[in-house]
Amino acid sequence: MNLVLLTEQDLESSHGNLWRARIRDVRRYSHITRIHGAKVGDSLKAGILNGPIGQAQILQLTDQEILVELNNLELVSPPALPLTLMLGLPRPKMLKRIFQTIATLGVKQLYLINSYRVEKSYWQTPFLQDDAIHEQLILGLEQGCDTQLPEVHLIKRFKPFVEDHLPDLIGHSRALVAHPYTEAPCPRELNKPVTLAVGPEGGFIPYEVDMLVRNGFTPITLGQRILRVETAIPFLLSRLF
Repeated sequence: MNLVLLTEQDLESSHGNLWRARIRDVRRYSHITRIHGAKVGDSLKAGILNGPIGQAQILQLTDQEILVELNNLELVSPPALPLTLMLGLPRPKMLKRIFQTIATLGVKQLYLINSYRVEKSYWQTPFLQDDAIHEQLILGLEQGCDTQLPEVHLIKRFKPFVEDHLPDLIGHSRALVAHPYTEAPCPRELNKPVTLAVGPEGGFIPYEVDMLVRNGFTPITLGQRILRVETAIPFLLSRLF
């Protein structure tokens, strides 16, 4: 935890420009006391979810909760990536890592979409419940010292989404689809918004790639190696931005 991330439920009172908050949940309490080894009087980097970043000074520390006072709330989160990420729904056991990764790297719009190679059972995983998604995004934000929560959209019908909604979603961005069976290399260090589509394990089938191309996408490749989704995402983002 590189940032103590507080929510409105944690905030207790305001004294002028100073806010106080109580941390009661086991995860944050344990990390602050055991990993940071923090004591009364210590200050930790802290932020308010979807708000500013500053310092949290520990005023009280009991066996069950931590009372902190927030000050110097003058910093903002790192800039978000100018990216909309469309991702074929991956295997459930990969979802936790992917949610954390995109939050850490500054992706603010994630569309999890259906695809021919996405098994129907994947959509039933408890990892797609709102609370489960939120938990992993928070962990990613804490790692990246960011307070701005990403938005995650679940799209269960590929064809209607591509035909009816994708043109508006792309807007004036550069639309790219990661596809290992093309010769065009992934561009580097772009300075404009990007809409990036990444298939599930095994990639998009040719019909899906053709649909994306007809709606403005350009296929790109990372080379001859076939990467797992959780490896391809940070690789692509580092190349693009």
